[in-house]
Amino acid sequence: MARLHHPCDHKVAYKNEEFLDSADARPLRILSEYLEPLAHFRRERIRDTIVFFGSARIREDGPMSRYYQEARRLAYMLTRWSESLENSSRRFVVCTGGGPGIMEAANRGAVEAGGKSIGLNIGLPFEQLPNPYITPELCFEFHYFFMRKFWFAYLAKALVVFPGGFGTMDEMMELLTLVQTEKLAKKVVILLYSSAYWKEIVNFEALARYGMISPSDLELFEYADDPETAFRILQEGLTRLYLEPEAPLPEHERETPAIAKSRIPPMAPAVR
Repeated sequence: MARLHHPCDHKVAYKNEEFLDSADARPLRILSEYLEPLAHFRRERIRDTIVFFGSARIREDGPMSRYYQEARRLAYMLTRWSESLENSSRRFVVCTGGGPGIMEAANRGAVEAGGKSIGLNIGLPFEQLPNPYITPELCFEFHYFFMRKFWFAYLAKALVVFPGGFGTMDEMMELLTLVQTEKLAKKVVILLYSSAYWKEIVNFEALARYGMISPSDLELFEYADDPETAFRILQEGLTRLYLEPEAPLPEHERETPAIAKSRIPPMAPAVR
């Protein structure tokens, strides 16, 4: 006898790929791009990051290759310093957008220094593939730009912006806006690499002169033109804000007894 079709003859919702790909399940897909990275960061004991932004078009052997080598050198220096810190969790881990160019250079420098590196890649029509220097457990592929940007801001204690185009400026301006409006519940050291490039591309002084930003907003970031100067600024800033004994962690970053017992770094929201 033929089996009768039962009205509940289908997969449970969380195994139903057709449903998960539908517009109705978009909130679940968005939530998954928060929860899955969160689980990996906790497992890998990542406490905070130094984010590198910069062009995917700057290659190791191209016309602006010096920026590739300098990003690689700076990431190497920062990772060596970070690895020397006495801490049960990983501090100031190099994080990039996961693609080629400056992103590859920074991930590469971190790995060459013996550290881990994070790649927050994004699915694009012209297919930005993850570079080979990302720690496998910390390589993520995002569909939603805003969730990727959230993770850039969530753990960042410092931001280094190398020369770049639309994407780099978009990411830089978003972080500057969050810092300016005090929507980040923390201090972030912001460094623009190559004063000649950035002063030509963005006239911040003119914005202040026309009253579009406050003169004090020009103090939200610093410039550097070589890896050694950049390293000094970042090291001094991060030490003053997050490592000196007289600078206690803000309440939202302090470990709860349960977290301290499990020795997993707290993952309090970095955005209010």
